[in-house]
Amino acid sequence: MNLDSQDLLKNLKLPEFDDVRHYMHNLPVNTLMGIGAVAAFAFWYATRPQALKSAFDVTMQSVEIEGGQRARRSALLANDEPLVYYYDDVRTVYEGFQRGLNLSKNAPCLGSRKKNKSYEWITYQQVADRAQCIGSALIQQGFKPSPNQLIGIFAQNRPEWIIAELGCYTYSMVTVPLYDTLGSDAIDYVINKVELQLIFCDALEKVKILLTSVEKGNIKSLNTIVIMDPFDPDLVEQAKNCGVKLFSLKEFEVLGKDNLQNPKPPRTEDLSVICFTSGTTGDPKGAMMTHKNVISDCSAFLKVTEKVVKMTKDDVLISFLPLAHMFERVVECSILTHGARIGFFQGDIKTLPDDIKTLKPTIMPVVPRLLNRMYDKIFAQASSPFKRWILNLAYRKKEAELKNGIVRRNSLWDRLVFRKVQGNLGGKLKLMITGAAPVSANVLTFLRAALGCQFYEGYGQTESSAGSTISVPGDWTAGHVGAPLPCNIIKLVDVEDMNYFAAEGEGEVCIKGPNVFLGYWKDPEKTAEALDKDGWLHTGDIGKWLPNGSLKIIDRKKHIFKLAQGEYIAPEKIENVYLRSEPVAQIFVHGDSLQAFLVGIVIPDPEVLPSWAKKRKFNGTFEGLCKNKELKNAILEDLLRLGKESGLKTFEQIKDIALHPEMFSVQNGLLTPTMKAKRPELRKFFQSEIEELYANNSNT
Repeated sequence: MNLDSQDLLKNLKLPEFDDVRHYMHNLPVNTLMGIGAVAAFAFWYATRPQALKSAFDVTMQSVEIEGGQRARRSALLANDEPLVYYYDDVRTVYEGFQRGLNLSKNAPCLGSRKKNKSYEWITYQQVADRAQCIGSALIQQGFKPSPNQLIGIFAQNRPEWIIAELGCYTYSMVTVPLYDTLGSDAIDYVINKVELQLIFCDALEKVKILLTSVEKGNIKSLNTIVIMDPFDPDLVEQAKNCGVKLFSLKEFEVLGKDNLQNPKPPRTEDLSVICFTSGTTGDPKGAMMTHKNVISDCSAFLKVTEKVVKMTKDDVLISFLPLAHMFERVVECSILTHGARIGFFQGDIKTLPDDIKTLKPTIMPVVPRLLNRMYDKIFAQASSPFKRWILNLAYRKKEAELKNGIVRRNSLWDRLVFRKVQGNLGGKLKLMITGAAPVSANVLTFLRAALGCQFYEGYGQTESSAGSTISVPGDWTAGHVGAPLPCNIIKLVDVEDMNYFAAEGEGEVCIKGPNVFLGYWKDPEKTAEALDKDGWLHTGDIGKWLPNGSLKIIDRKKHIFKLAQGEYIAPEKIENVYLRSEPVAQIFVHGDSLQAFLVGIVIPDPEVLPSWAKKRKFNGTFEGLCKNKELKNAILEDLLRLGKESGLKTFEQIKDIALHPEMFSVQNGLLTPTMKAKRPELRKFFQSEIEELYANNSNT
């Protein structure tokens, strides 16, 4: 028998709403309250935030391997064999892109934008086709499809960078990235060292730098430049007079299309890139990285995060960290392997916030310098005591969730306090990674809470393909760099002069695995300093194993010196303590064996100093405050307080400081491109201030 809905209701004899209301009305108040409480509990239970589940016990993140030397591996591994490949069909960077090409179904791949415009995208197939044309043009011009063939790329991050690189990999060639902040002398050095004959260049200014060096005889090998930007025909004549051929990238691609060659992909053991590190002293060193190096590092990160974050073709990366460095290259390799998109910033760090808001990335690699700016800006905007109180309250509530493994951005505190912060980064972030330099624990913890996304801190070097350790899902504590990546093992080696001993869980960090480089290009002496006979990479960093098996970087071996009384000083350890002082943006601690005490150069934070000074009844412009001796003494007092609280020995505390208004930067030659202090340059730059500090305090 067929029934319509009305008949069905009658047959079921469901109570009318009025009957239910009458029934509820007659219930005792206590019963109603009980029903309400049960309903509220049921709603909370169904919607409560869930902690991210780690793939293993976060109280034991690494395991000592068999065979002595106290080396440790990731607890993720079933045995002592390091992970090399996550995907069986991805053993080279080229194969990684091919996998992404197949997964993407020709979806957008690389995007760029002009000011106040939307992102414009080219597809995976377009990238593959253009790369094949570029590689074919290289062969037509006489370059060999071989891992012995080196090709330069001198450009900012942009789609053409990736296309040119893939063009090289399509025919087994090796890329040599160049970057402005190396300086013109170092660029000449690198080109001559590897005997580059062809360089892909983005801007005319860079082309002119290269041609000038050729004209002066500073560069011997260069004979071809391929330019990404439009250029004046007069430049062709200038280049011709120097014996250099100029091509536009467009005509180079046409040349390749007319002479198309079948791909000759690289093998996993072949070189993929020679990555020159600027270093803090001496000439740049060319780290020889194989395809296996890069892929094993990518694979290890995928293994660590496989249970909690899946990369898909819907993911979007914002690319602004230099592609000339391994950190960004490894991240972008992972993105392309999954058929996801990469959006490039416009090339100006000032427009980066607008680029991020427009792109709405889901994945974002960052460096501590950017994180510090974000942190300072958030607190600067909490101008009144009430706003600061609300901000701190929201942070404490979110931090409590973090301690329980809960990562989210849909809480009441997100809606009330952190929505704008998250919106400034596009509002869709699910993954952030920081590396390249240490980040303070309080900054990392605060931003993990405020941004509500999975936020990992890694540690490594160019020579270990960027990453060697990483914080693990479920452990959102800060102040350490996580556990060994599954692609490598780590041991600590005694440093007797500094009283660090492996038996006590402290020592120099040494790394071994498929992500460790082959050595430095044509530099056996430097290679022998970095790699011992058993293949261990000696980092120069001092580490300490924590009880949960994670690693903490506590010192630096290479930057130690003795004071006049024979005390060993590790300045970076002291600087990291002093950087916690609110008005301090940067600090350089100096001492030598002819002096009995330390002095320092402090760069105050221009956004924080005025308000900090005003609370202590000091007024004036930023430059004026930097010249105020009484304010200087107040900052010194705060530094000494922090040093005492952190357990610095008396001889480790600075005796006096000078304030300087200009930040250390890559542009003024005082920082490396990875934001590490160039200590010899800092000593030279501040020589007069240092001499004056010692002269004023020599008799006190």
